[in-house]
Amino acid sequence: MKGSEAGWQAPVAQCEAAGEPPLGAHLVTQRRGYSHHGIYVGNGRVLHYAGLCRGLHTGPVEELSLEHFGAGHGIEVRTESLPRFTSDQVVRRARSRLGENRYRLLSNNCEHFCTWCLYGEARSEQVRQCAIHPMRILRVLNSLLSVR
Repeated sequence: MKGSEAGWQAPVAQCEAAGEPPLGAHLVTQRRGYSHHGIYVGNGRVLHYAGLCRGLHTGPVEELSLEHFGAGHGIEVRTESLPRFTSDQVVRRARSRLGENRYRLLSNNCEHFCTWCLYGEARSEQVRQCAIHPMRILRVLNSLLSVR
């Protein structure tokens, strides 16, 4: 598997050829106006907060394939800092919230879910950036309301 300084990166279609991401990896895939986050749990599967993936209808923490997680977009492994927990612990923490349906865009979104699994602290850089640059909120809301 080839990697870059920022971490493993490959389009979804190439995941099998490039090898699987590391167990417990923080996966990020770009959407229009925002990025979506999940935890790799092995065997080509990802746990993520479905949240607003289906428009304005919120969804629970669920397990799905890498292909469905990427939804035709590239997937990157975020590696900027070492997790507090081992990869097995990260997966266990993610699985402990499977089915949870308490999504909140500003306080319990897919990025909060991933950082909680990895570091024990729920935080979202996207939310922080929106607080600093409020116009980003309009871009995110526009992308969520757009017909896909």
